[in-house]
Amino acid sequence: MKETDAPLIAIVDDEEHLRATVSKALTRDGHRARGFADGAEAWREFEKNLPDLVILDILMPRMDGLELCRRIRSLSQTIPVMFLTSRDEEFDRVLGLELGADDYLCKPFSVRELAARVKVLLRRAGVRTNGGAEEAAAEETSAEETSAAGGGPDVSSGPLTLDARRFTASWNGQPVRFTVTEFRILHALARQEGFVKTREQLLAEAFPQDSSMSDRTIDCHIRRIRAKLQLIDDGFDGIETLYGLGYRWRAR
Repeated sequence: MKETDAPLIAIVDDEEHLRATVSKALTRDGHRARGFADGAEAWREFEKNLPDLVILDILMPRMDGLELCRRIRSLSQTIPVMFLTSRDEEFDRVLGLELGADDYLCKPFSVRELAARVKVLLRRAGVRTNGGAEEAAAEETSAEETSAAGGGPDVSSGPLTLDARRFTASWNGQPVRFTVTEFRILHALARQEGFVKTREQLLAEAFPQDSSMSDRTIDCHIRRIRAKLQLIDDGFDGIETLYGLGYRWRAR
């Protein structure tokens, strides 16, 4: 695979060390990476040429990540966008503004976790990371990659369908856009209908490379999953809360 054929990933963050660390990890995985110190610098380039995926911080000088994401979405609704955030509450604001982010990671984060999520987002967007004979080899190892990224078998449970390789979901045939983390949690519940999953179990599935997260983070993600499904089906009640235990999926 020629270097010019590799996916181009933009890292927009005012922390120079972070940009260098992430760029090195992504380059090692066969991607092209370009760093930008703030949103304004990145936007000047994006107006001329959009990358295949954008990783951006929320709090930056000159132009913050929220404004940059708005402008990116004015040019493309499909380019994957991953936010980096210092606090989960910051991302609540992002979701409230409906900016269309595909995923997020809280700082500090595991570089391995970020790299795994990048692979998922590129795959979901249909961006080829291999060519020719390498594509066949990639198909042979897809099950291993999906497992490493926190996927598993495809799931069909009532109106819900989950494609674990592409990390896509639909409800009654209508696509639902979940972040990678939300998808992992929903997949963990739906593939074992009727079984209770504790917060600790869901946390391990949602953040396989990061053991530092609080199990109460799961409650926030469950709330978001419910809200997204209720937008499509206002009668959705497929996720049952068992107080003191965890959550259970109930198919119709």
